[in-house]
Amino acid sequence: MLKKSQVTMKTLMLLTLLGTVLHDATAVPHSLKYFYTGSSGVPNFPEFVAVGYVDDVQMIHYDSNTRRAEPKQDWMRRGTAEDPDYWQRSTDLAVGEQQSFKSNIEIVKQRFNQTGDTGIHLYQEMYGCEWDDETQDVNGFDQVGYDGEDFVVLDMRTDTWIAPTPQAVITKHKWDNNRAQIAQDKNYLTQICPEWVKKYVDYGRSSLLRTDLPSVSLLQKTSSSPVSCHATGFYPNSAVMFWRKDGAELHEDVDHGEILPNHDGSFQMSVELKLPSESSADWGKYECVFQLSGVKEDIVTKLGTKAIRTNEGNSMHVTIGIIAAVLVLALALIAAVVFMLKKRNGERPKQKHEVILFSL
Repeated sequence: MLKKSQVTMKTLMLLTLLGTVLHDATAVPHSLKYFYTGSSGVPNFPEFVAVGYVDDVQMIHYDSNTRRAEPKQDWMRRGTAEDPDYWQRSTDLAVGEQQSFKSNIEIVKQRFNQTGDTGIHLYQEMYGCEWDDETQDVNGFDQVGYDGEDFVVLDMRTDTWIAPTPQAVITKHKWDNNRAQIAQDKNYLTQICPEWVKKYVDYGRSSLLRTDLPSVSLLQKTSSSPVSCHATGFYPNSAVMFWRKDGAELHEDVDHGEILPNHDGSFQMSVELKLPSESSADWGKYECVFQLSGVKEDIVTKLGTKAIRTNEGNSMHVTIGIIAAVLVLALALIAAVVFMLKKRNGERPKQKHEVILFSL
């Protein structure tokens, strides 16, 4: 099961949280995240979905329609072959969470005076951990949200729950008093979860640990439009891109886009520069820099009239590519409206989706 990150529910999947850009692309932290989503009033959508991600690659899926946990990657199928009960345990855990979420979403609706409301409502949880294979640092997280807003969030420093909304205060006090459960969850997030990160990364080593460099292009819709530096086809998604002038990074007149997934599992991103007012003869002072985790050399593209692609065909091609990436991301976000978990005793290490979400 996933536990939370110090991120709001609105930015659950926006893992480009590198607000303080240090442009250090050497360490590649690995992550395990579970997303559970209980829904009410959503037509043609399962009332409960649970998905698990390793390094932002979906590897497991369960929903209340199929009632079966299934691998989403071939390497998960192969890796778990040594544990014949893995998928049945995963299914049993998800079924239990499904019942819990069905009950909790009704409780939350009562808290918000929405009893009898036939509108669309989502009750979600995200939990898991990030593990740095170089420093061995571990960051565990667990957060619960309702209708896109934080509901309760576990503070790993104080071992207490934070209630951003008055309707969650009852839950905060109830969960804060369950010290045994908090200790159990913290042990999972900081000790057990990293074990599974290592195991899953090893399962998908050939795919998850690969490094693909991007194709970088300078694009411009019209002569008065900003110049977009567009990189596509890179992996992993631990990358940064920025504009600089005379070797110094620019912050003004620059618009950074999000990292988006491509249909083939690679990623794309872009950063726009409002054209400098000086003569195009001085554009050589400007350059776009792309940095990928694990790769020492930067990909540097100098600004110049000959380097910019402006014909309609190229621009349309890139636009369609970005739209496709947004659709892929949207589908991933829909799939990520789920989380599964429960903790059980056993000889094998507990699976990540084995944390009990107690009632509200």
